[in-house]
Amino acid sequence: MRLEPGTLTVGVLMGGCSRERTVSLESGRMVAESLQALGHDVRPCDVRPGDLTPDFVRGMDVAFLALHGEWGEDGGIQEELDRLGVCYTGSGPEASRLAMDKPASKQRFTEAGVPTPAFRQAGPGDEASLREAFDAFGPALVVKPVADGSSIDVAMCDSLASVRRAAQPVWARGEKALLERRIVGRELTVGIVGRDALPVLEIRVPKGWYDYQAKYESDDTRYVFDHGLPAETEARVVEVSLAAHAALGCRDLSRVDLILPPGGEPQVLEVNTIPGFTAHSLVPKAAARAGLAFGRLCERVVALACERCRQKPRGTGETNR
Repeated sequence: MRLEPGTLTVGVLMGGCSRERTVSLESGRMVAESLQALGHDVRPCDVRPGDLTPDFVRGMDVAFLALHGEWGEDGGIQEELDRLGVCYTGSGPEASRLAMDKPASKQRFTEAGVPTPAFRQAGPGDEASLREAFDAFGPALVVKPVADGSSIDVAMCDSLASVRRAAQPVWARGEKALLERRIVGRELTVGIVGRDALPVLEIRVPKGWYDYQAKYESDDTRYVFDHGLPAETEARVVEVSLAAHAALGCRDLSRVDLILPPGGEPQVLEVNTIPGFTAHSLVPKAAARAGLAFGRLCERVVALACERCRQKPRGTGETNR
């Protein structure tokens, strides 16, 4: 389905209430500007919980979700839009909840035969689980919040003391900490649009690892498509990525992050149901590699939502959902 300019009003929903609000605003701005440049009727909306009412969404044919983190990716806004009967991009409430909850998604991966690093989780003050995880996976662990993105409060740990330190900021918010076996290898990501995988992208960070600064601020991080992976290895990375996307019930768009250990199976770290759309973001880079410019990628995501909702441009005689 190709979208003709002026036939749909696209609400670009951004901002939200999570700690990824700044990234979301940048994603939303770029999506709105790119769709406007293609001649589409765009309504940029900085939204927070409580804003969505029948009046707010009136005249909005489809909502492009550029919200990250809490309320944006955890199924919250998706449930509200479903109740209002608004067509929107991306995964539905259940898949969004699963992908946002890292332990739940990893459990689903395991059930579906998708390889993922072994893990434990520890609630606030649960020192016993920290020690159990360190005994099982040490001396190299990754500690992260169970439901945040953008590498916020993610720490690489090599001692029980560093594990305790890493858990503190997560526990201070009353959240559980995910403790994961650290897999050393090549960092890969695969964007999925519709039912198709975009080219496999390797992320190379000169120093340290792919943290928030490397993702959004550094000009030294390298994004490599000519990664030299053997054809059978690349095909397996794509296969595992599509399987992870399907295991969670995702639709329209996602980004699957993986680690490829030397001589081993690709390991899925997580699936992002609303990947970033900033100048540093990975899905737009992979789409460009496949010949799909940023604006056309945004347009394609909108078209997928319209197809799913059986949304037709105004004047076709069909009622918009």
